[in-house]
Amino acid sequence: MLKTHSRCDLACDHCYVYEHADTSWRGRPRAVSQEILAAAAARIAEHALLHRLPTVHVVLHGGEPLLAGPALLRRAAEELGRALDGISALDLRIHTNGVLLDEEFCELFRELGVRVGISLDGDRESNDRHRRYADGRSSHAKVLDAVALLSRPRYRELFAGLLCTIDIENDPVAVHDALVALGPPRIDFLLPHATWDTPPPRPAGRPTPYADWLDAVYRRWDAAGRPVPVRTFESVHRTLRGGSSLTESLGLAPADLVVIETDGAYEQADSLKTAYDGAPATGLNVFEHSLDDVLRHPGMLARQKGIEALCAQCTACPVVESCGGGLYAHRYRTANGFDNPSVFCPDLLALITRIRTYEQIPEDAHTRPHEATAHAAVGEAAEMAEHPLEPGDFDELAAGFGGAATVRRLALAQLDLNRDLLAAVGGRVRDSDRRAMAAWELLVDLDADAPQALEAALAHPYFRPWALRVLGDDTRSAPATGLAELAAAAALRARRADAVTVPLRAGTLRLPGIGRALLPGDAEEAEVTAESYGFTVRSGGQRLRMGWGDGLDGRTPYWQPVRLFEADGWTVALEDTDPLRDRYEWPVADRLPAPGARAWAQGLAIAWSLMQRQLTAYAPGIAAGLRVVTPLTPRPGCHTSATCRDAFGAVAAARPSDPDLLALLIVHEFQHVKLGAVLDVCDLYDPEDHSHYYAPWRDDPRPLDGLLQGAYAHLAVTDFWRVRRSTAEGPAARERAQTEFARWRQQTTDAIDTLARSGSLTAHGKRFVAAMGETAAAWRAEQVPPRALTGARDAARRHRDAWRARNAPRG
Repeated sequence: MLKTHSRCDLACDHCYVYEHADTSWRGRPRAVSQEILAAAAARIAEHALLHRLPTVHVVLHGGEPLLAGPALLRRAAEELGRALDGISALDLRIHTNGVLLDEEFCELFRELGVRVGISLDGDRESNDRHRRYADGRSSHAKVLDAVALLSRPRYRELFAGLLCTIDIENDPVAVHDALVALGPPRIDFLLPHATWDTPPPRPAGRPTPYADWLDAVYRRWDAAGRPVPVRTFESVHRTLRGGSSLTESLGLAPADLVVIETDGAYEQADSLKTAYDGAPATGLNVFEHSLDDVLRHPGMLARQKGIEALCAQCTACPVVESCGGGLYAHRYRTANGFDNPSVFCPDLLALITRIRTYEQIPEDAHTRPHEATAHAAVGEAAEMAEHPLEPGDFDELAAGFGGAATVRRLALAQLDLNRDLLAAVGGRVRDSDRRAMAAWELLVDLDADAPQALEAALAHPYFRPWALRVLGDDTRSAPATGLAELAAAAALRARRADAVTVPLRAGTLRLPGIGRALLPGDAEEAEVTAESYGFTVRSGGQRLRMGWGDGLDGRTPYWQPVRLFEADGWTVALEDTDPLRDRYEWPVADRLPAPGARAWAQGLAIAWSLMQRQLTAYAPGIAAGLRVVTPLTPRPGCHTSATCRDAFGAVAAARPSDPDLLALLIVHEFQHVKLGAVLDVCDLYDPEDHSHYYAPWRDDPRPLDGLLQGAYAHLAVTDFWRVRRSTAEGPAARERAQTEFARWRQQTTDAIDTLARSGSLTAHGKRFVAAMGETAAAWRAEQVPPRALTGARDAARRHRDAWRARNAPRG
């Protein structure tokens, strides 16, 4: 933690820096000097080189670090980047109250790769209880502006999450709902800082008020489908199963945090400021002492001993492996220092015990090494994948729609399934396969150290088709190539400097979701290492430096990054690099030249604008769940689009000349994506029904699954033309929309009726199809010109007659 400024523009009354026991801030410089920045960076690089650290994590902090200003923050980032170049990857973050965050700061952080965490205690009433200006003004609106800025597509990748300090006077459900509504990538709930000398408030008659508060949040979070990762709850889940904690407040992992103050002094964790005046001090500084000197400080050594450092009451506790004695600062009592349980001990015991009961985790799960390793590799069990969707989600999707929250929960369920598949693939790794074993061990390590990076790599739509193909291979081996590609992509996303050896595919280095490198020469493998500017590829005796992206201009000679299209509220990858993307009936397009990529970007911009304005029931779900568009080779004379059943989050299409039709193709194909995800968690029909049925839009009979998929997709097609009746420009276009609406309404209604009469729907399937029918029935009452209505009915009758003649039994 590198302090860039020692003062703050808010006067939060629960702040441990200014309002608790320690007063050292009064004698420190307001801003860190350039001399101290250079010395600190040199010490960090010295330590990283000596200990061969793959990644160094630095948080710019305060006070309020944004008070340091853009120029000084740039200097801090550049000093660190220069010092660590070629030594370790730099994971650089900043934690701020957000009130000063603006586009200038965001552009700076985007350029330098700085991720931003925001402090926010919930809704306005909850936040204003403590987080106010010195004159009493509310800071809430300013913080919401900061979160909104970070939520823009351009800056979304910078958003690290929200940090909320608990106050039991606040409504836990209101706090949860207010934070989740902002769509952060992660939330962390912190207990208020307190010691046995200054204990936290405890209302009479409530022995565990903080456990009760967090329990209410947990149950709300769980009932909502766990829409956002919560670090506190994830850490309890992991430690109960023998894994590592994601926070120093839980678990038995050694402390690894050092603070560098604005005067260059090394200190222990900032939270110790709540214990007594001078508690975090070490007496060491960046000019005279190394970080190894800090590690030898008695206060640091005391926090490296795990369970041996805990008091007798803690070591005898049934949840000590998960609790870890709680936050070190919370154990302090004047009489005997830190040789006590946490002042929140009853709350931690109650909360962890309740979560263990909710999750049905055996009490001895942490003592099972093999099982713990498997859980560390694949994450939490896919509970959502084993049960039907929540009723509200199910009904919303069955009606043909699905908002952002619902689709995000579908995506989380898909991620759980991908984790299970990765575990199954990992189970095939043989000890003798050194390449596969090295990649697998790195994936296990990444899941513990950088789970968000691994999840981002696992969410790439073409991971699952690869994994299923591996698991369907009778050789029962795990290909080292795919595992190494996944590990390299996750390590790069985590900005970790692990040197990952990746086998090449005919001279191509595949980094799923990131891009590909077409390497010169005839080498069979490449070594990939993250750097501050991007990454390095070593292959065939060459060392190639590559940046993260080249936009749409295509100027990089070897490196072809995945191009990202960003619009208001939607970021989607134009995937024309992945060698495994060819999962469709029609061939995928080769790498698009720069003009073709720009044409796609323009078409997507117009299509997205139309979806936002005219297809408001579909656009939020698409923004939440559609991550990849894969260009297909154009087919003369027709519009081509497709989905792959196992590639959640991706659609494929040949770009039509009319962007409005591109919007139609996207909406239509994303219906298949949603329905596929529903079918992964809920059976809608009897798989033993091998009959084929009439589909009004096809010349051949369709299996029940094909009829269901078609009817569901054509709900969106019908709705598209329904809206176009009033939005299309010109009489001819509106007349066409009337005709198309009448035709697709007739065909979709007929297909839904066939599904309902099939006799092969499960109870959930009947409910799903009934909801589809209700949507179509509401449209059936809408008036269309008689000519369009008659034409639709006549066309349907002719098609059915021709179908019967074509498919009638012969002889």
